[in-house]
Amino acid sequence: MDIRTGLFYLFAAVLLFAAFRVITARNPVYAALYLVLAFFQAAAVWLLLRAEFLAIALVLVYVGAVMVLFLFVVMMLDINIDSMRAGFWKHFPLAASVGVLIALEMAAVLMGGFRIGEEPRAVPAVAQSAVQFSNTKELGKLLYTQYLYPLEIAAVILLVAIIAAIALTLRQRKDSKHTNPSDQVRVKASDRLQMIKLAPTVAAPVAGPAADPAAVENKA
Repeated sequence: MDIRTGLFYLFAAVLLFAAFRVITARNPVYAALYLVLAFFQAAAVWLLLRAEFLAIALVLVYVGAVMVLFLFVVMMLDINIDSMRAGFWKHFPLAASVGVLIALEMAAVLMGGFRIGEEPRAVPAVAQSAVQFSNTKELGKLLYTQYLYPLEIAAVILLVAIIAAIALTLRQRKDSKHTNPSDQVRVKASDRLQMIKLAPTVAAPVAGPAADPAAVENKA
């Protein structure tokens, strides 16, 4: 067994352990950290397969963006773990059946790739050393030549999604007290203070009917 095979078994073992701990860890923060470890081990396996671009994309996109955001959300929310575990055994049969179905589908796909077919012809050592290429360079050539229009369409769709997300957050609410900073800067004293002219004296209102002065004198 060479060093390449040994590294593959090491990364695969750590990947399986991390994936198992993701679904068995009681604390969601620990589960997310184990998922980050699983992503790193998968990226190492991609590097062994000489797929450098996929390995870097996996680390940057999932570990650097998705999982960091997920960790922030989990750590900021006050999650009640006991309530999450309350319905575990209730939904376990459905989850187990879905897991078994996915495992069977993956086994069917993988076993098709391990079938014995035509043995590959031996390539001379000179030809093997002469073939030197970069996966990232070839992928870039394909993206910007043969798949240029699908790439531009995907970029436009992502741009529209970003603009829509920003537009949804900028909608005005009736219960919010939003003020425009430009209006505050251009405000004048006359806009804030208004002079109103009032009479110097105001007659007090009479609560009941006015009494007759002559009737008051006769009683006295």
